[in-house]
Amino acid sequence: MEFNPVLISTIVLCVLCLLRINVLFALMISAIIAGLCANMPLEDIMNTFISGMGKNSETALSYILLGALASAMTHTGLDEILSFKISGFIKDNKYILLTIIVIISILSQNLIPVHIAFIPILIPPLIPLINKLKLDRRSIACSLAFGLKAPYIALPLGFGLIFQGLIADNMTQNGINVLKTEVWHYSWILGFGMFISLLVAVFITYRKPREYLDIKCNNENKTKNIKLNKNHYITLIGALTTLIIQLISGSLPLGALVGLGIIFGFRAVPHKKMDILVNEGISLMGYIAFIMLVCAGYALVLAKSGGVDSLISSILPYIEHSKFLAVSAMLLIGLIITVGIGSSFGTIPILAVLFVPLCAKLNFSTPAAIIILCASAALGDAGSPVSDTTLGPSAGLNTDNQHNHIKDTCIPTFIHFNSALIITAIICAYIFQ
Repeated sequence: MEFNPVLISTIVLCVLCLLRINVLFALMISAIIAGLCANMPLEDIMNTFISGMGKNSETALSYILLGALASAMTHTGLDEILSFKISGFIKDNKYILLTIIVIISILSQNLIPVHIAFIPILIPPLIPLINKLKLDRRSIACSLAFGLKAPYIALPLGFGLIFQGLIADNMTQNGINVLKTEVWHYSWILGFGMFISLLVAVFITYRKPREYLDIKCNNENKTKNIKLNKNHYITLIGALTTLIIQLISGSLPLGALVGLGIIFGFRAVPHKKMDILVNEGISLMGYIAFIMLVCAGYALVLAKSGGVDSLISSILPYIEHSKFLAVSAMLLIGLIITVGIGSSFGTIPILAVLFVPLCAKLNFSTPAAIIILCASAALGDAGSPVSDTTLGPSAGLNTDNQHNHIKDTCIPTFIHFNSALIITAIICAYIFQ
């Protein structure tokens, strides 16, 4: 336990990020430490790390293409119109703005599954309004994180269907038969717990005004005179086509490529700007995409280190006779692993192999086992410095360099949503035992 590779490397990762070491460097250093703690040769560590990066290649490509799609909306001025409409609608009411942000975030997971690609479209043009309202950006980070995370836990749509399908499949493979349609019947309670915590963040923790440097929007007056034109409609059709192709083919990169093809084919954005648009897409989402690649490499090193198995084995003697300790230990392990990997989806297969038999051995009911596995996998996604749930909000809110990724996104979301998941899961595990 003292030299567990997963535990030590995750602690190192968090410490390095808190010391404001670049996330990419922090991940690489932590992966090497995990391998060394497991007595892996340095050459094997790096080979494993690099080979693992390919596991997130589709996700990385999706982010870059969606970034290009976001840039297309910027070039046509669609983002300015959307932001202006929102600004006019809220009438200086910051809570209406936060409500709209939450709703759009939820839709990005379940109805139009573009994930975090909407953030660089929506948030930067709203920064002047946010500054004017003296709205604490930490409350916006929490609102975005809630909308990016709670829907896939609670709702069987879009990314939620994928997450809950993974839960059901992995539980069935490991000895507890669960249908995909059953998961949300119990997991929605976790989403409700997160909603309560969001209200605490918005109305209590971060309700006080916060001053930011004034940023004037150069396009503010021009935007008031802009109406939807042909190029805007073509861009909207391209975005809608991206969704339809993704739903039909199951491939987000293919959908984004077809959407961009429509935008360029019908000249909503001139061909001569194609290279500029792609470069901007890489600038918007490329860094996050590359972090996702590195996260996959880090996750494979953790899996090869054997640290997860030894972590479970070391605590098993202490939890066999106490369900409270058992649930707490499983949630803590899920938190440690997910903070390091940064992906709830990628954590499910790792945890299911260990937790599902453990739940069966301790006589937990199927609903309790579902809640424990869902919460264990989801813990740490909000708050992890390498998760797109935190990287996306930071990318949008820090366009003027007044929002710190660790202090203003990771720590607030970690405190509010992980505490909500832990408390809700423990209570529900006892109710459904």
